[in-house]
Amino acid sequence: MRHTTARPSVLPAHRRHAPWPYRRLDVPALRAAGHRPHPVRQFVLKTRSRCNLACTYCYVYEMADQSWRDRPPAMAPATVRLAARRIAEHATAHELPRVDLVLHGGEPLLAPVPELTAPVEEIRAELARRSPRTRVTAGVQTNATLLTPSRLDALAAAGIRVGVSLDGGLPAHNARRVDHAGRPGFAAAARGLRLLARRPESYAGLLCVVDPEQDPVETYESLLAFAPPAIGLLLPLANWSTPPPGSAPGTTPYADWLIAVFERWWHDGVRRTGIRLFEEVIALLLGLPAATESLGLTPAATAVIETDGALEQADSLKSAYEDAAATGLHLARDSFDDLLDHPGMAARQLGRAALPAGCRSCELVAVCGGGHYPHRYREGHGFRQPSVYCADLQRLIRHIAGALHSAATAGPAGRPTGPAPHGRSAPPGPAAPPPGVRVRVPDPAAPHPAGPGARASGPVPDPAATAGPGRCASAFAPRPDAELRNTAGHDREATS
Repeated sequence: MRHTTARPSVLPAHRRHAPWPYRRLDVPALRAAGHRPHPVRQFVLKTRSRCNLACTYCYVYEMADQSWRDRPPAMAPATVRLAARRIAEHATAHELPRVDLVLHGGEPLLAPVPELTAPVEEIRAELARRSPRTRVTAGVQTNATLLTPSRLDALAAAGIRVGVSLDGGLPAHNARRVDHAGRPGFAAAARGLRLLARRPESYAGLLCVVDPEQDPVETYESLLAFAPPAIGLLLPLANWSTPPPGSAPGTTPYADWLIAVFERWWHDGVRRTGIRLFEEVIALLLGLPAATESLGLTPAATAVIETDGALEQADSLKSAYEDAAATGLHLARDSFDDLLDHPGMAARQLGRAALPAGCRSCELVAVCGGGHYPHRYREGHGFRQPSVYCADLQRLIRHIAGALHSAATAGPAGRPTGPAPHGRSAPPGPAAPPPGVRVRVPDPAAPHPAGPGARASGPVPDPAATAGPGRCASAFAPRPDAELRNTAGHDREATS
């Protein structure tokens, strides 16, 4: 493998804003010591750099990074062909059994119908020629306002599943999702979603950013009206220099919101949808590998291809500082193996070693994983802090561990027969998981009781997919390292 130098890969902004990892992580020394990179498995294609909405919280357009202004509005056919060759090259070199493609933006449905599926078809054809054993999954992340029967027909014919970003199922939940004239986008999104709900084979799920000002149960129940197979609940992109809205020392508003939704979901009489965040926490508590970069210690495996062919890191990094996702690499001269040696990418493949001492010694580290990488940022220090949501994550994980413990120790009447871990009282209501969620928790009398940090094995169902444009960095396509569980969705914290 060729190692890239600091010339293209470490921009001055990185060294100034984020000394760790850009000044302190020695990638050649890391490789010499035997740390091997993990290949890229998910490729986010930014087929459009513009959007028909102007959501007031969007990290692509409204936060620190404004690089979109210098990008071409659309990915050119020549760039698509080059991307296909590079992806096939990487799949061949690493003998990848599967790659996941995500059409992203901006708003990818700004493409005319004949162009909409062309990138996926080009990449599939190139892989068929050069790496015929590699399977391709594909998804698109959209705001749904441009969904029409003809677009849905084209996406279905190409085997591209559709994930939608929405902040709730009522107009009031979506007040920040407006067009460039300030007009609400909810009515058009609702029309598109109703069309999509009639095609369950194409429907990947919904992404929703948590808003503590909205009623959590009302938000969840209103989203169910669109019959999503999965819901991704995303914490707002925030960090230590730009704290989350409504946060204050000694409070956990985001955990409070999420726990209210969890209780409604966990104690429901029927399994009406999957909620990826909760299913991921459950899976990690049971010792299964992570299917998302926002939890657990699984190495990052997502690359972003911008409309101009630039190779970038996860879109969510754009919330930290200008050019935070940039690498200086380009499809025309650099491979995805070169991207793997970029300090930012290498840092996100280090797992526990990338975390501060307090995180490494925490009993929850195997579940929390230090939290989502962009949430760890502090100006002038970089990305080696605990998550700015650390207290919220701890409370949420311990609450879910308590629910699992209660389910594992329930008596014949469905009530708990022993104490919950960490002194927690068992949650009210039925102790069993929702129908369709199958869990196997270790015997609480065994040396390794269930609870935060417990490691055991057992099946957990279809944790569905993740983020979308302006949120995090992907759509609803399954992560290869979690194929056992993830049949509906995708990760990278994509964008929305």
